[in-house]
Order: sequence, then structure tokens, then C-alpha cells
Amino acid sequence: MDHFLPLFAILGALLLGALSPGPSFVFVVRTAVAQSRGEGLAAALGMGVGAMLYGALAVLGLRTLMQDGGLLFTALKVAGGLYLVYLAWQIWRHAAQPITVETGGAGAANPGKAFTLGLLTQLSNPKIVAVFGAVFAALLPADPAPWLYWALPPLIFLQETLWYGIVAVAFSASRPPALYLNAKLWVDRAPATFIGVLGVRLILEAR
Repeated sequence: MDHFLPLFAILGALLLGALSPGPSFVFVVRTAVAQSRGEGLAAALGMGVGAMLYGALAVLGLRTLMQDGGLLFTALKVAGGLYLVYLAWQIWRHAAQPITVETGGAGAANPGKAFTLGLLTQLSNPKIVAVFGAVFAALLPADPAPWLYWALPPLIFLQETLWYGIVAVAFSASRPPALYLNAKLWVDRAPATFIGVLGVRLILEAR
């Protein structure tokens, strides 16, 4: 069971990071509302592919750094921790701001374009870069089981695709779910708190 704890910890931390609205979340919401549910789901698939790529890069990169780059790995922890603290503060500060979504003017459906734009949005999202790097640096064991390297990227793909798929389906309903919009303040601030704590932990571990 101990071998599965890092897996659950990393997936849980990444899910909390995805819960706080950022560029990826807003893109899926806007696509689902302004275009169509199908295009929103295509965008969600693009988010999953992008997250899987970052997961694979994080696993391979951190494995190399942990083996060969002691000082560089420490610097990564400090930089990642500082950025996570900054990111948490920004999420907390802007939690009360509503999500603005343009409606109408959908035009012809184009799931392929929605997938491509979703993938590019995910890959260019600075938030996911910081969160992935910091989460893996903090929670990936120094000597993980070999199967963990192979299991994480596809599981990250499934988790991210399912989450953003739920977002696309929910927000493409007749109206955005009022329950989420009313609770947005604390839906944002809970993950922000976790991200901030994770950033402080990284900085302390580096010391």
C-alpha cells in the first residue's frame, strides 16, 4: 500500500491545482458555453493530452535531476516553492472575481480546432508548469517504484480529461451551475491554500 501513496498524493495535488480556475479552466468553460458541448469536450481532451506530456516530462526530468544534479534540484525546489506561494496569493486575491463568458456567435462546429487550441492553451499555461514541477519535486519519492514512472502520465491524462470534461458538460447546460458560481470564492481559496502550503514545504525542504 505504501507504494501507492505517492501516486495518490501526486494525483490529488494535481487535481486540486486544476480545480482553481486558470487559463485552461476558463478556456474550456468559454468553449463549452460559446461554441458547443462537443467542442468543450474536445478542448478537455486537449487539456488531458497536454497534462500527460507535462507529467511525462516531469517524471523524466526530476529523475535525472535527483540522480545527477543535487544543487540544481535544490534550486528548482526553491524557485518552484517561491512561485507556488506567489501563485497561491494571486488565486486567493482574485477568487472573488466572477468568470466572464461570451455567449453566442458559435458558428460551425470544429472539434479539431477546439482540441488543438485546448492543447496549446494547456502547454502554454505557466500555472501548470509551476504546479507540475513543484508537486513532483515535493511528492515523488527519491527512489520510486519503476511502475510509478509508467503509471503517472496516463493516469494524469485520464484525471485531467475527466475533470475538464465535467466542466464542459456542466457549463454547456442551459445555464452555468449557480452552485459553483456562488461558491467560487471558497472553491478557489481552498486549492490556493494547499498550493501555498506546498510551496512553503518545498522552500523548507530545500534549506
